[in-house]
Order: sequence, then structure tokens, then C-alpha cells
Amino acid sequence: MTYVIVHALAPIFVIMLLGFWAGKAKMVDNQNVSLLNIFVMDFALPAALFSATVQTPWSGIVAQSPLIVVLTLGMWITYVALYFLATGVFKKSPQDAAVLTLTVALPNYAALGLPILGSVLGDGSSTSLSVAVSIACGSVLMTPFCLLILEREKARASGENRGSTLSMLPVLMWRSVKKPIVLGPLLGVALSAIGVNMPELLLASIKPLGLSATAAALFLTGVILSARKLKLNTMVVSATIAKLLIQPFIAWGIIIAFGLHGSVAITAILMIALSAGFFGVVFGNRFNVQSPDAEAVLLLSSVLCILSLPLFITLTAGL
Repeated sequence: MTYVIVHALAPIFVIMLLGFWAGKAKMVDNQNVSLLNIFVMDFALPAALFSATVQTPWSGIVAQSPLIVVLTLGMWITYVALYFLATGVFKKSPQDAAVLTLTVALPNYAALGLPILGSVLGDGSSTSLSVAVSIACGSVLMTPFCLLILEREKARASGENRGSTLSMLPVLMWRSVKKPIVLGPLLGVALSAIGVNMPELLLASIKPLGLSATAAALFLTGVILSARKLKLNTMVVSATIAKLLIQPFIAWGIIIAFGLHGSVAITAILMIALSAGFFGVVFGNRFNVQSPDAEAVLLLSSVLCILSLPLFITLTAGL
């Protein structure tokens, strides 16, 4: 099992390392990655998420509702608790806290979901469907939290609106929803719900964009990291522990509360137990928000999940 995990993580580190090297070698300007960021956030990832959701039958999405509930609650609880810890105890700015908490709360479904779940439950349509639903769930129900905070602070900094968050909410929600990274999976879910079958030609046309999404995002993350100095501190250690140990046990508690068992329970726990995702770091860069803590958690959790994932795979064997 450790071999499977290392095998799944290897592409992540290799691609990030290539991006890191490209930034350090000045092959890519690591101080100005706006063009690469636009490609990833406005084209590649939206295309991948749209394709994954629009091709998922609505009946399949409905059948995955217990998984959606566990993942959503596990991510929301982690996000809210860590956000208030970051801002209240560690005195982080709202932007920094938003990027950090999204990095921790939203696991790396895109890169690790299928290899890990496939190795435990076996490759099949149900496994692929669970991963697709997890990605859509995180994109539609988690990323707007981060975007709302980043948009709010951006508006306040520019003097556009100094009112309360509640008064700004309609404008902030619109700004978040119209972003391709949120609109893509939302549109895919909506079309799936009403039973629209997308033309094969359209899906084939955007497939190359979708295939490049994860690699481009990881490469961009490496470029971003090449311009930073990573430092360990109490916030980083706490967030890493929250990601690798506390969040999976939160999901486990939710599973017990709902009386779930079998493959649904195993899938939910293992998906939540994955390492931190790269969305937070990429989002932050798009808004010119640097979060060294989020970057450190991303790398540290990716390394240490080699130890934590076998633990949860063993523990879930009896579910």
C-alpha cells in the first residue's frame, strides 16, 4: 500500500519540482505568473471540472448523496474552525487565513483521489464517479468560501464598498459565481440535472484542456513556491495535523452519526484523508495574496500523507 501511495504522489512532486526548477532557473518569471494563472484558473481547471460533472449522470450524483454530505460537512467544519483559529489566535489577515484554510479543508481529490481509491476499492465506474463527485463537491461548495473573503477584502482595499459583509454579499456572490472555476462545475451539475447530453465534439474539443489541468496547476504551484522561503511554525504544524489527522476523524464521526458503512464510509474517510490541495495557493496568487503557511502545509502534508494514509486505510478495513 505504501508503494501505491508513493506511486500516486510521485507525479505531484515531479511536476511541482519541475515548476520550482523553472522558477529558480528563471526559465519562468516566478514574480509574475499571471498568464499561467489565467490559463489554469480560467481555462484548464474549469474545463476539467465541467467535463467531470456534465458527464456524471444525475442519478449517479443523487446516489452519491451520503458521500456528498460527509465530504461537505467534513470540509465546512474544518474550514470554519481553522479560519477562526488563524484569525483569532494566530492573528492572520482574512486573505491569508482564507487561502490557508482552503488549502487545508479541500483535499487533493484531483491528483490523489483515483489512485488511492482505486487501489483500495478497485478501479471501476463507481470509483471514478465518487472521485468526480468529490471534485465537483469541493469546487462548488468549498471554493466560494475562499473567493467571497478574497473578493470582500479586495473590494474594501480598493474602497469600492466599506459596508458589512452581509450588505456586500450579493455582489460578492455574483463575483464568485461568474468566475470560470466555479461556473464550470456549476454549469456541469445543472446540465446533468436537466438531462442535457453534451455533443461529443464539444467534449472532445475541451478534453485536452481538462487533461492539462492538474499538471498545469501543479507546475504553477511549483513556480509560485520557487519565489518563496518556506518556514515551519506553530500555525503550519497545527494546520498539517488538522489536515492529516483531525479532519479524517471528523469525517469518521459524521459517518458514525449517520450510521454509514461499507464502501461509502471507506470512500468518504479516505477522500478526506488525502493531502492538502493546491487550489488555495493558486487562488491566493490570483488575488496577489501570499500565504507562506499554506505553501508549507501543501508540501508538508503531501510528504507526511505517506504515513497517515496507510493508517486510515488500515483503520477503515473493518467498516
